[in-house]
Amino acid sequence: MDSLLQLTADPTAWAALATLVVMEVVLGIDNLIFISIITNKLPAEQQSRARRIGIGLALILRLALLGTVAWIVHLTEPVFEVFGKGFSWRDLILIAGGLFLLWKATKEIHHSVDPSPEEKIGNAATITFGSAIVQILILDLVFSIDSIITAVGMTEHVAIMVIAVVSAVTVMLLAADPLSRFIAANPTVVMLALGFLIMIGMTLLAEGFGAHVPKGYIYTAMAFSAGVEILNMLARRRRRAKTPAGRA
Repeated sequence: MDSLLQLTADPTAWAALATLVVMEVVLGIDNLIFISIITNKLPAEQQSRARRIGIGLALILRLALLGTVAWIVHLTEPVFEVFGKGFSWRDLILIAGGLFLLWKATKEIHHSVDPSPEEKIGNAATITFGSAIVQILILDLVFSIDSIITAVGMTEHVAIMVIAVVSAVTVMLLAADPLSRFIAANPTVVMLALGFLIMIGMTLLAEGFGAHVPKGYIYTAMAFSAGVEILNMLARRRRRAKTPAGRA
């Protein structure tokens, strides 16, 4: 308790907390996009529950990993070498997560461009509830490990990490349903979000092979693309508003 009181009186701790909260929220965007796309393929009555379970799993995983910080740190130590390049467990997890994201995003793009007969007749339930939760859990694990390792490099106080993680997951929980509804209502946004997942997957692969990709570049590109798509949506809406009803 004394250590917590000391932290509340330390300006450095508050600065670290603010930085970590922002970082966790930004990193959570990747996870939230994936959860939204996966759960939108479920029956409407199951979507919200699947999103809550997926985000709840993310919180449980991150808090559990925070309880094993000493072990998490060792995940960055090389376990074997290939052609002189050392690979750690973190590298292998990032590579596996990147490949999974690339496979999943490519598959979803294929389904969007060339839907199956069931999808063409409007059957929205193209995935089972259990399959959705398993896929969300896999990506939760990848993003959680990467998030915790980054947090460990920024502060040594576990209490600050816990507060940052809980704050970020709370934001994810509040934003999940509105984001999912927005993605479902705008098909072009779905394709843009899948493109984001491919970019994130390539970033995870690059990080796994030792090539550091500044996150600022990735999120700036995502923000620019989203901004262009918003302008396109506004332009389409204005054109529809100006088109006479008889000519629509």
